[in-house]
Formats: sequence, structure tokens, C-alpha cells
Amino acid sequence: MNIATLLHMQPEVMLACFIIILLFADLTIRQPNHRILQLITIGLLLVHLATNLTLSEETLFGGMYHSSPMSSAVKSILTIGTLLVVLQAGPWIRLSDNNHKAGEFYILVFTTLLGMFFMTSAGHFLMFYVGLEMASIPMACLIAFDKYRAGSAEAGMKFILSAMFSSALMLFGISLLYGTVGTLYFSDMPEHIVGSPLQMGALVFFFAGLGFKLSLVPFHAWTPDTYQGAPTTVGGYLSVVSKGAAAFALVNILLRVFGPMAENWELLLSVVIVLTITVGNLMALHQQNMKRFMAYSSISQAGYILLAILAGATGTAALTYYILAYMAANLAVFCVINEIEQHTGGHVDRDDYRALYTTNPRLTLVLTLALFSLAGIPPFAGFFSKFFVFAAAAREGHWIVTFLALINTVISLYYYLLVVRAMYIDPSDNPAPTFRTGRLGQLTLVVCLIAIVALGLVSPIYETLCQAAMLTFGAN
Repeated sequence: MNIATLLHMQPEVMLACFIIILLFADLTIRQPNHRILQLITIGLLLVHLATNLTLSEETLFGGMYHSSPMSSAVKSILTIGTLLVVLQAGPWIRLSDNNHKAGEFYILVFTTLLGMFFMTSAGHFLMFYVGLEMASIPMACLIAFDKYRAGSAEAGMKFILSAMFSSALMLFGISLLYGTVGTLYFSDMPEHIVGSPLQMGALVFFFAGLGFKLSLVPFHAWTPDTYQGAPTTVGGYLSVVSKGAAAFALVNILLRVFGPMAENWELLLSVVIVLTITVGNLMALHQQNMKRFMAYSSISQAGYILLAILAGATGTAALTYYILAYMAANLAVFCVINEIEQHTGGHVDRDDYRALYTTNPRLTLVLTLALFSLAGIPPFAGFFSKFFVFAAAAREGHWIVTFLALINTVISLYYYLLVVRAMYIDPSDNPAPTFRTGRLGQLTLVVCLIAIVALGLVSPIYETLCQAAMLTFGAN
């Protein structure tokens, strides 16, 4: 190994250097330093995004690290999502008791992002597991960041306990797999995969462990309580960036390791997809708290993400595009929730959004378009992302699962419109007061709004993802 080897790990090396820069900045800048640290973090993320342009296949450390055009695209999407989260984090950090811990917050965010990068580029189960833990443990700290709020501490405890059990299940599955194939390298496993009972058990345990990260039914019980108790900004980060990394890691391992057992995991996925979408939608119908509402919405959305995996390599582009469109809409919703929460003394119930149009029409418009995109209403990005996912799954013959998922979109349309009705139609004697969103918050909403509208109209984005998927996974 020489210094040139590290240049092929540019995204991870740069992010590690940025963590050190943030640490020194936090130690040297006088308090309160939250605004300066936020600007430094934004600048570092922009530099990282501009330099992450890996378009070739790179395999390092004997195959433990594998970089590809598709993993590079996913890392760029995760960086964009993190940037949007940092942009909207300012009001919460400034107005809460955590304004003296801004450096810790941004360092933890960068650390989780670094772990997600290792997950997406892993070519070995040991590196994958290290990346998973590097992403999960700091995430628990972020969830419990408001340690003086009982809800935040409780959410962090539930998350870390669930993560502990899911990691144990995953490790047990990996150990079974290692016992049958004698290696942990992804590239060496397929020739030894024969679908034996031990390998079937390994698949189930591994899938159960990663199902926790994706909030799949029946591994979803932690999600609503965690989203409700965590800071709203962290909830947005957890719902989009963390879920996107886990989704790509899952499709990567299923295709590269368990490819010979495709018939088995396709059946498992089909059952979980239908359960996840249906349960998420039905539970969202009964939620009044907006953060719990978005938690069950994210559970349902995870089912649609899994639907793309059924299409195999051809569905990888649809999955990545879905994550990109979902990120724009979901972060816009969480940004609006965060702004209203900060300016109304912590009100997050749906009834608090009644007649919001009369006091904050622009904020209402952004939230409406974001909900329309999540529901899959044309011509917004969410419609095209669902269309590509449905088309990819149907093309591979998964008609029943696709039809059931399509029926579920009607249910999701209903509960998203409940929020829209509250904002425009339902009367209120005490609507949310008129307030002005901060400049960085406005920038976040503008970027998300442009993405919601433009992603469905700019076809080269999807075509580029298709080309990256073909280069990474091949025609099959």
C-alpha cells in the first residue's frame, strides 16, 4: 500500500480530513460559534460534492473496498442530502440549549456519513459491518442530542437497543455465511452459494438486520417513537440519508453475493414489500403528530424502494432515482415542520397546520408540492420515481406485487391530502403566526422545490443513472 492507493478512496479520505478540520475549528473559534461552524460545514460539503467525480471501477485492499460509478453517484446523493440537512439545522441549534454544541453535531453528522460511504463501497462483510456501526452509533448520539428532553433521550435509547439486536442478527447471519463459503469477500462468494439451509438462514438473518436500518415491517417498531423524540432535523437526516445508504447496500449485497439465490430472496422481498407499504399506509392514516406521520410515511416509502430491487441490476437506476426524488420531497417536509416547530413553541400536530395558508402562504405552497411529490402526483418528481420503479418491477414479471403497490398509492394519496386539507380548508381560530424563515432555510426549501419540479423533467439524470448501473452491475 502507498499514498497513491488512498487517492482512489478520495471521498472517504476527504471526509475524514474534514472531520479533523471541524474538530479544530470547534476548539479554536470562540463561543457562540454555531453560525460560523454551520458555514464551514456547508463549505466543506460543497467542496466534497464538487470533487466526488469517480467514474471508473476501483478495487483496493484485495477487494475489501470497491468503488464504482454507481457508488459514486450514491455518495453524491448522500452528500447532497446531508448538505440540505445542515442548511436547515441552524434555527434548531441557535434556539435550543445546544448552541454551544454545534461542533459536536456537525462532527457526528460527518462521522455517520463516513460510515455510509464505507457501506456503499464495501466489497467485504467486515468493512460493511464497520461502516454500518460507524453510521449507527453516532446516529444514536444525534437522536439523543436534546438530552434534556425526555423524548429525545428515550428515542436515542430505543434506537441504540434496536440497533444492537439488529446487529447481532446480522452478525449471526454473516457467520453462517462464512461457515458455508469460507470467505467474507463479496466477489468470492457467488461460486459457493448453492441455496443450502444454512445459507437460507444466513440470508434471512442478514436481511432482518438490514431491515432495521430501512424500517421494514416487521422491523419498524422503533421508527415512529424515534422520529417523534429525535430533533426534527435529525429525523429528516435519518429518514433520507441513512435510508438511502442502507437501500443501496442491500441491493449491492443481494446482487453481488446472493445472486444465485435470487428466487429465494425475491419471494422474501415480495412479502416484505407488500407488508411494509400496507402497514405504513394504514398506520399513517391515524397519526396526528406530524413527525409520527412522516415516520409511517417513510416506512411506506421504504417498501417502494425495495420494489426496485426486485428488478435486479436494471432496477438499481430506478432505486437511486427514487432515493433522489424522495430526498428532495421529504427534506422539504421536514424543513417546514422544523420551521413551524421553532416558531410556534414546539407544535407538531396536524391541527396546528389548520389555516396555515392564511398566515404563511409560501411555506404552505412548498409543503403542498412536497406532499404531492411523495404521493406520486404528476408532474412532480415523485410520480416519475414511482413510475420507473413500477416499470422496472413489472418488466421482470413481478405483476402482483406491482399491482398491490399501485393500489396502496391511493391510500397514501388520501393521508397526504389530509394535511393539505388542514392547511387550505379546515378553519382555525388560532392559526400558526406569520413568521419569516431564515435565509439558509429558504435556500433549503428553494433547492428542494426546484428538485421536486425539475427531476421529472430532466431526463438525462435518469439516463446517467442507468448508464452507471450498467457499468457497475452489467446487463443482468
